[in-house]
Amino acid sequence: MFMENLALTTEWDKTFEKSEKVDHKKVTFPNRYGITLAADMYIPKNAEGKLPAIAVCGPFGAVKEQCSGLYAQKMAEFGFLTIAFDPSFTGESGGNVRYMASPDINTEDFMAAVDFLSLNDMVDSDRIGIIGICGWGGMAINTAALDTRIKATAAMTMYDMTRVNANGYFDSEDSEEARYEKKKAMCKQRLEDLKNGEYKPGGGVVDPLPDDAPYFVKDYYDYYKTKRGYHKRSLNSNNGWNVIGCESFMNQPILKYSNEIRSAVLIVHGEAAHSCYFGKDAYANMIKDSKYTENKELLLLPGVSHTDLYDGGKNDAIPFEKLNSFFKEYLK
Repeated sequence: MFMENLALTTEWDKTFEKSEKVDHKKVTFPNRYGITLAADMYIPKNAEGKLPAIAVCGPFGAVKEQCSGLYAQKMAEFGFLTIAFDPSFTGESGGNVRYMASPDINTEDFMAAVDFLSLNDMVDSDRIGIIGICGWGGMAINTAALDTRIKATAAMTMYDMTRVNANGYFDSEDSEEARYEKKKAMCKQRLEDLKNGEYKPGGGVVDPLPDDAPYFVKDYYDYYKTKRGYHKRSLNSNNGWNVIGCESFMNQPILKYSNEIRSAVLIVHGEAAHSCYFGKDAYANMIKDSKYTENKELLLLPGVSHTDLYDGGKNDAIPFEKLNSFFKEYLK
């Protein structure tokens, strides 16, 4: 099977400190589209026997050196073998058109991570879970609806990227006319990109930050544009996705069959997060007319913002003990 030669950094360049409780190494694996993905693997020290495993990705526009790596390292401290991976076209992963996104390919990225873990000699292939953060929370739920090998899924501070692209924030652009204008603009941009011989970047988190910026933009700035979470390979920290990078999200809802998920799902959201409606609605849709509700849970955290669940914020808001108990229960 063809594997791209990726340029992987050898130094520790994460936005979080290295744990002495786990071993760390870089790994690569292909998805079914022939794109080679790069990941950080975290292995509990002195681990024995076949281990339960978790694949982690997100947020949308972030890299594995940011909060997905933090989650993966922490869950490895609890005894899970974990990987945090960069999606196709971003970070250290392959894909020769950079900064594109696809609901199909990015769901496949999660499934390819499950492939990799399932075939790893250190992993018990019957005990695999996934964690998706922000936009990858929605991807994780979509993957759980498709991949029967996944026994447990956690969606943290999730976005439904198809909904926000089609309807705008808070569904403020939920009309045929608004969608038509967005699609018209992207079709025009496609031709401009071809004429110019390059894809126009859409821009990452706004910098400098305007005084009148919405509170959730300030929340993003505080993470991606400061020492707290800035990373040189992060799209959100720099030039963002291509203008047409998320075009296919406009008419491909990813949560349509979430109420058919039989495995365990935990949705965690901060009540102070601008994105909380995504988590609440995703949970409601997941249990509506479902025969599999006993292993589904929505956990709302008072006073917690969207990016507090990236790295804990100022009050260690990430409920790692809850994640530990959830995965230990369903990956036993």
